[in-house]
Amino acid sequence: MNRKSGVKGLVDAGITKVPRFFIRPPEDIAADDINTGEWTNTQFTIPVIDLKNMYSRRDEAVDGVKWAAKEVGFFQVVNHGVENRVLEEMLEAVRGFHEQPREVKEEYYSREMTRKVKYVSNFDLYKSKYANWRDTLFCVMGPDPLDPLELPLVSRDIMMEYSNNVCKLATVLFELLSEALGLKSDHLKEMDCVKGHALLSHYYPACPEPELAMGTTKHSDPDFLTILLQDDIGGLQIFHQNHWIDVPPVHGALVVNIGDLLQASTG
Repeated sequence: MNRKSGVKGLVDAGITKVPRFFIRPPEDIAADDINTGEWTNTQFTIPVIDLKNMYSRRDEAVDGVKWAAKEVGFFQVVNHGVENRVLEEMLEAVRGFHEQPREVKEEYYSREMTRKVKYVSNFDLYKSKYANWRDTLFCVMGPDPLDPLELPLVSRDIMMEYSNNVCKLATVLFELLSEALGLKSDHLKEMDCVKGHALLSHYYPACPEPELAMGTTKHSDPDFLTILLQDDIGGLQIFHQNHWIDVPPVHGALVVNIGDLLQASTG
């Protein structure tokens, strides 16, 4: 595998078998069976928080965020202020970058930790038991402002617009979370929770043997808050009460995950 060509490069080369280092061990596949049996996905749905007219319904929003953060650690937000056009153009831009010719993407390939914009395939390639079937464009947008010219041309404008919109939404969410904790609304902001900001644009090429590989392995997010934009394909799951639960895409919604740092800071 040419590391710079990523997983997409393997698919473009016409492989029909998944390379060994992508194959999940039998014990990992067996562990997924924990989601079968008496529990079904129809028994639980991810909480949805409606932020429409939030300032006249603030107590309702705070209560919803408080319950979801405490009991689940995940929720979806709708009427969040980010236009559907921005969400759709962002998804198109992610596909646009990853579906460019290899030589264009290779300009951004790097495993250097200090580089702000880089294209990689598997951050932990030399540490994990197996590789993820995924390529990623990783962009550090803050706390120091990123020069837009460092971003790929195909996605530059919409990434800046999406980033600005998501930062505004994050500020609102941290206010609601602060109030849910019984604190002043600017408490988490004053802890600098809003300052750091990165965009990870994942791309999952079609896999010839999907039962053997995994796009993203089970993990927790080492941040304060993750705001996730899903496409319409789905596949996202969360681990709740010892079961894996599907998170079906909701048009116009964003998925919010309470990260490890926020749990540690408020636990």
